[in-house]
Amino acid sequence: MDQMTGGQALVRTLKQYGIDMIFGLPGVQLDHLFSALYDERESIRFIHTRHEQASAYMAFGFAQSTGRVSPFAVVPGPGFLNTTAALSTAYACNAPVLCISGEIHASYIGKGIGFLHEIPDQLAVIRGLTKWAERINHPTEVPGVVGEAFKHLSTGRIRPVGLEVPMNILGMKAPVELADPVKDYEPPGPDPDLIDQAAQLLGRAKNPLIMVGGGIVGAEAELLELAEMLQAPVVMSTQAFGCISSRHYLALNMPAGYRLWGDADVVLGVGTRMRSQLAGDQTRVPPWGVDEFLKIIRMDIDPEEINRVMRPDVGILSDARMGLGALVERVPTHNTRRASREEELKTLKATVDAEIGKLEPQMSYVRAIREVLPEDGFFVEEITQIGHVARFAFPIYKPRTYITSGYQGTLGFGFPTALGVKLANPDKPVLAVCGDGGFMYNVQELATAVLHRIPLVTVVFNDNAFGNVKRTQINVYEGKVMASDLHNPDFVRLAESFGAAGTLAKTPAELKTAILKGFEEKGPTLIEVPVGEMPNPWHFAMAPPVRPKRTSQS
Repeated sequence: MDQMTGGQALVRTLKQYGIDMIFGLPGVQLDHLFSALYDERESIRFIHTRHEQASAYMAFGFAQSTGRVSPFAVVPGPGFLNTTAALSTAYACNAPVLCISGEIHASYIGKGIGFLHEIPDQLAVIRGLTKWAERINHPTEVPGVVGEAFKHLSTGRIRPVGLEVPMNILGMKAPVELADPVKDYEPPGPDPDLIDQAAQLLGRAKNPLIMVGGGIVGAEAELLELAEMLQAPVVMSTQAFGCISSRHYLALNMPAGYRLWGDADVVLGVGTRMRSQLAGDQTRVPPWGVDEFLKIIRMDIDPEEINRVMRPDVGILSDARMGLGALVERVPTHNTRRASREEELKTLKATVDAEIGKLEPQMSYVRAIREVLPEDGFFVEEITQIGHVARFAFPIYKPRTYITSGYQGTLGFGFPTALGVKLANPDKPVLAVCGDGGFMYNVQELATAVLHRIPLVTVVFNDNAFGNVKRTQINVYEGKVMASDLHNPDFVRLAESFGAAGTLAKTPAELKTAILKGFEEKGPTLIEVPVGEMPNPWHFAMAPPVRPKRTSQS
């Protein structure tokens, strides 16, 4: 055993687990941690930001684009609370983010004396936003607690976890034994009887359909083999984009999947909430619907997800790769002879694409970006007019290359998240699309991008408004426009004032040229695109139910 502080034990244990980059901000409760990080600066790179929210978003971008654990470290109280929007985003998107929060002196936790950054029951707040969280109460606990954290980050449904470390524990010296880290965990395999039930339903189905979400990542080969075996279209949520290349005739977006839902007789959902199909939206959008003629199979690593909205006909608890692999083996026993659906599905995709293509100017800009972003490049969307359309119109060819905030819809996440994506993938082009409203949430991180020389290309579409809100106020609420108009800086000059490259692009052609130039820069590039009011894209996502469409008596 070596004598070391709690901070040294934490840093060395993280290093054992392969951590080589941490995001965050220093502060008095973390002084001993940063002292230890300084000693390991050749092994672990620390990226400091101008706001804690950006630190957590950057960790989210790193984790979401790689599947690797990404930590951030912040002081307690307001420092931690500033990260909660990003933590909730990581939770929604099943990202392996590790939150490390400082804490006041252990002797005074819960006493409400009013020490710097003290808040009531911080650990309870962390637990409410993560899969698992724990406090480290002594330096000797560090290896075990960190090991438990990585177990939760590597098994079951992947979601963020949290560690809270009091300031005196980070500074306390004790003999600490650093155990060999456990990195390999056996995922759960499926019940063979349930696999056979599902294989019978799928093999006998006349119109099978496969719905996939973020839980499909890592099982792409098995998914494609099963889909081709069944000639079953695969409808992908945003987090599943690229699990089958958009070029494949079986790969469909949600609007195309909606058109097939009404005639499907067996649906297999893998690693997806199937919210649009089973639950809809609580405010305005009904679910696609179910009826007695539709059989539903759910496969998920999270047992709660399988029955969350309704009990499926077959519910399979399994890792997606192992579960789909088992179906690939069993389906041929029950499968019927199937003709290729390539011509039919290509026609469907062309019809849907033509309808979406009428959304202008959004589609011209979407096409321009896709033309210059390499196939292995990363596209980070944002809650903006272009981002909304991209969700059903942006072709994606490889998994993990489309980054979204999922159902959390956290406005302002795009720019700092993209910085984390770029740091995680330095040899790949990364492009973020933002609106003027969302970009200003983390505009200060231009300084971070310049300081750390992060060559991210960010496109800011500027309509001087929260455009989606303003359009709804005009069209739905009889023109009662309130709090949706914005005053903006000159974004090009703003970027240049930080030391970044700034460019104005007024047309899709100019945008293509600016993006290509930005990819050649050694530091960050901001491209401002002035736009006006854009047409409403929501009818593609707010369609009426298509089931029940018939009854046993009809």
